[in-house]
Amino acid sequence: MPAGHNLQYSALKEQLLQCMLSVGHMWLLPCARKDNRSTDLLPEYNSTTQMQRTLVMMSRKKILLVFLAVSSVSFLLHQGGHLTWNGKPFHVGCSSFRHRSHHLSKTKHANIVFLKTHKTASTTVQNILFRFAERHNLTVALPIQACDHQFCYPRAFSSHFVHPHTMPAQVVTSHMRFNRSELQKFMPNDTLYITILREPTAMFESLFSYYNQYCLSFKRVPNGSLETFLADPHRYYRSDEKYSMYAHNTLLFDLGGNKDHNPLDGPYISAFIKEMEEVFSLVMISEYFDESLILLRHLLSWDLEDMLYVKLNMRTPESKFNLSSDLPSKIRKWNALDAKIYDYFNATFWKKLHTFGLNCVQKEVELLREAQDKLVRGCFGGGLPQLRSAAQIKNKELRPWQPSSKVDIVGYDLPSNISRSAASDPCLKLIMPEVQYTHLLLKSQSIRYRKKYPLRTPLVNSARAVRHHIPRSSSRGSAVPPRSILQQPKITSQ
Repeated sequence: MPAGHNLQYSALKEQLLQCMLSVGHMWLLPCARKDNRSTDLLPEYNSTTQMQRTLVMMSRKKILLVFLAVSSVSFLLHQGGHLTWNGKPFHVGCSSFRHRSHHLSKTKHANIVFLKTHKTASTTVQNILFRFAERHNLTVALPIQACDHQFCYPRAFSSHFVHPHTMPAQVVTSHMRFNRSELQKFMPNDTLYITILREPTAMFESLFSYYNQYCLSFKRVPNGSLETFLADPHRYYRSDEKYSMYAHNTLLFDLGGNKDHNPLDGPYISAFIKEMEEVFSLVMISEYFDESLILLRHLLSWDLEDMLYVKLNMRTPESKFNLSSDLPSKIRKWNALDAKIYDYFNATFWKKLHTFGLNCVQKEVELLREAQDKLVRGCFGGGLPQLRSAAQIKNKELRPWQPSSKVDIVGYDLPSNISRSAASDPCLKLIMPEVQYTHLLLKSQSIRYRKKYPLRTPLVNSARAVRHHIPRSSSRGSAVPPRSILQQPKITSQ
């Protein structure tokens, strides 16, 4: 409890005790006076029987007063940590918070797999997890150099894609195509699985803009027109091409499913969703990012300060398409499997919020945003650093990766009078792009690994390891889908 609250709380206790003593004095003194008068004026009160009755009445009143005083003080001592006296109660009135307040005394959960989906604000979640891992000296599983900063996506994840200097791991949060059985080979049994989804219309617009020069299904569209593609998607889409997963049911593909499965096959998607519910302890929703963080915080028993963030990997307004009124329905029809997954988990997300208590969630969201404003002021002496294109950012550690010349991803540029090294500055890591932060973590964890295991053999050629363990056919989009999430053994639920 804050110091100011302690002073008010102590003063309140003292006033209460004085009040109880005053009340006792008011009750007991007239009794004593009546007894004195009775001795002189009313001889019948001198009898032993009447005196005993008077003493019994006085004793009962004393007992009652002592009981009231002790009960009141006990109540204050018990509730002192939960009640605030400055007009802004937090726990009182929020039954969900009272039921969940036990998490404050629990150990923070550290074994986490976050399935980083594409164009869903997942980079911001990853940054939260990276910084938490560093603060608590946790090991983050990172890709081998041959995979760059992703686990050899779009290939189905394999434990061989994990750099040995980042094992044994406690946190996994880089891009992958989900493969739970491979993750279970090295993650603890109490690992919590988390992911995030985004409304398919907004997600597909972002994918089309971001990967228009990588995905051939997009690149062959005349004038890079989203409207033209959606008018006849099968004219441009090739399911067996590399990076075709960006053009069709990307969420389903990231989750390990078959992006080209018949959308009219209801049992398939129903079974897939059911399995997702068993695997993932929380499915966050991008459109309600802060509310998702509140649910995540309570799931992991983290502090509010552990959830602070700034938005990363953003496009300029000029890099976004303006959608006409008929395009959202076309996008959802083309990505029908993604739409069914999103709609289901958006509905269950809101059920969780209602169970938690909408008013209580909103109070925590307000506190989260207040804390973020305070953090930004403390880090950068005011507001956030200015957003600039990569070419304008002088500090190379802060330049975001640019997918093509046709889309502009902005980052944060520090004022010229501020010189910092990201290796030691937590404020810089708050705004550091994914690629640079991944490489920085790999470097620091490799140094730690070599100090801990100085006699171990050097790392084998990572590219050779990838070729040895992964068949060539799996490098394609999903001509032959790997074992789906439905075919893999269940994890130990918590």
